[in-house]
Amino acid sequence: MAEVYIGLGSNLEGDTGSPETQLDQAIDSISRHPDIHLLAVSNRYQTQAIGPGSQPDYINTVARLNTQLSPLDLLDCLQQIEQQQGRVRTIRWGARTLDLDILLYDQQIIDSERLTLPHPRMHERAFVLAPLQDLDSSIVLPTGENILSLLANCSDQGIVKL
Repeated sequence: MAEVYIGLGSNLEGDTGSPETQLDQAIDSISRHPDIHLLAVSNRYQTQAIGPGSQPDYINTVARLNTQLSPLDLLDCLQQIEQQQGRVRTIRWGARTLDLDILLYDQQIIDSERLTLPHPRMHERAFVLAPLQDLDSSIVLPTGENILSLLANCSDQGIVKL
């Protein structure tokens, strides 16, 4: 089984509720998948949106799980959950009901058209690094970088622990 870390974020209400509710429902959907074993979920953090225009703040968390799914099958599963919760892909980095990103999949390095691992911008985003630190401060990326040192070198970006 692969050990995987998934970033979850939301800054829009959907048909099913607030950003917090969107995260709760996504975590529930992930945990009910027969090939995924949810191990832990970090604290939640509120951050200003990164992207175009004026957007509401994001609520972010990270889930740690084990899975038998391949990286691409897991990506398909996560994108299906996003669609079920009303995710519409129109503007890159635009506001969204739900964003599910594979951050780490074991120690795999993948650079394909559909998937890049480790997540290509995680090292510069406090809203990813702080929740990862909550789950395991000893995480070392396949590139050899340590989560603690990455977080220490990353601006806090207005992150607030909820």
